[in-house]
Order: sequence, then C-alpha cells, then structure tokens
Amino acid sequence: MTSPHVHLSRNAALTRMHVATVLFGMSGIFGQLCASSAMTIVCGRALFSVTALGLLCLWRHEKPCQGLRTSGIVGLILSGVLLTAHFVTFFQGIKLGGIAIGTLGFACFPVFTALFESIAYGEKPRAREWQTMLMVAAGLCCIAMPDTAIAVQGLLWGILSAGIYGLVAVVNRRISCALSGTMACWWQNMTILGCLLPCSLSALSSAPPLDWLWFGCLGILCTALAYSLYINSLTAIKARQAAIVISLEPVYAILMAWMLFGEQPGIPTIAGGLLVLGAALRVHNP
Repeated sequence: MTSPHVHLSRNAALTRMHVATVLFGMSGIFGQLCASSAMTIVCGRALFSVTALGLLCLWRHEKPCQGLRTSGIVGLILSGVLLTAHFVTFFQGIKLGGIAIGTLGFACFPVFTALFESIAYGEKPRAREWQTMLMVAAGLCCIAMPDTAIAVQGLLWGILSAGIYGLVAVVNRRISCALSGTMACWWQNMTILGCLLPCSLSALSSAPPLDWLWFGCLGILCTALAYSLYINSLTAIKARQAAIVISLEPVYAILMAWMLFGEQPGIPTIAGGLLVLGAALRVHNP
C-alpha cells in the first residue's frame, strides 16, 4: 500500500481510482460466492477490515483517538451504524436479485444523497434534481419489469441500501473530524463489528471454510486496499472526477458477473441501468 506522502500524477491517480472501483465492484462477486447470510458476510468482512486497516494505521503511525473529539466519535459511530444497515441490505439485494440487479439498485445512491442534502440544509430540490429522480424511477421500473418477484425483492433491497448510503454521505459531510480517511474507515468498521458480532458469533463459527476466504477478500481487497487506493488518488484528482469513476462500479460488477457466472443482463436491465447511471452522472455534473 502506498504511503500517503507519495505525490501521484493525474494518470496514476485515475488508474488507482479505476482499480479501486473494480475492487468495490468485486464486493458483489464475493458476496454471491458466499454461502453465509448477508449479516454474517458483513460481520466477517468487518473482522478482516478492522485488522487490515489497523495494521495500515500502525504502519502510518496513526493513533485511533489522536485529535478526535467526543462529537467526532459520536458521528463516526452513527455513520458506522448506518453503514452496517447499508452493507446488510446491499448483500441481501445481491443474494436475492443477483449482481446486476443488486448493484444497479444501489447505483441510484447519488440521487438519494442530493435529496437528503437538500432536506438537511433546507434547500429546495432544483428542476434538474427532479429530472434525475424521474430518470432513476424510470430506470428501476425497466430493470424490474421482466423479472421474478424474488428478483424484484433484490432490487428493492438494493434501493434501500442506496437510500441508507445517501444518509451516510450526508452524515459524513457533517462530521467534524481530524482523523485521516483510513482511520475513520477503521472506526466505522469497528462499529459494524460491534453491532453484528454479538448476534453473528454462532453463524461465523459454523461458516464454511471457503466463506472465510471470501470474507478475507471482502475485508482486505474490497475494503482496506480499495479504500486506501481511493483516498490516495484524491490527492491528484478532483472529488467530482472521482465520483464519475466510482459511478462505473455497477458496470465493472456486471461485466465480471457476466464473465464468471454467465449472468448476461437482458435489454430491459441494460436500458434501465443506462438511465440510472445517466442520472448518477447528472448529479455529479451540475
């Protein structure tokens, strides 16, 4: 993992951002491979994430509470609780609807973020934001039309995960915290572990051995490594550019699912996905 003091060129930063996006997209792949429940997957992921991020912070000589006030701790715990709900609903959507439907349901989170920000800061949604909401609604209807009731349930779980993540984004914006992004991520994963470990101990102890491999991939590759690359790349590219790259996460996830599992998306899913992704890009480019 790269030291935070290394200065990147724009091309190197974009490359790292795309690698991070691919790794984020692989979360759905590993979740699909796990036989365990969504709650057990999230708990196992957090276990490995806390360990990997903790070691990374030790290497960077970062201390968990250095420069952190009580309000910052409360904010991080709140965002961790919301992330717990987000990850559980996301993997439940993957389990029920498959990778394409689950990830496209989540892809509408920028619209939720814009909506919640307008509410939190007393701003009326602009005409452009209403248009993006209509695009998302139309896209989700296209995705849901030809599928079974179980797949539609998966889509609804994905949408719920997007809504919760929109709240996370608003909470993170309001947190006044002197911690680095990596240490903040460690605190959030510690909260996830605290929320789920007491009720997931039995399920974790009886999880198939292969699931532990996927838990490790989720925690180390899709969280610690991906988040480190993401944070590191922000030193050389703008947040808006990063958001556009991150919007490609469902595209990478669907392509990987197509290659690995033969999950070929149908025409309605592709059309709906283009509408959802188009709406996300409109939000990132006001």
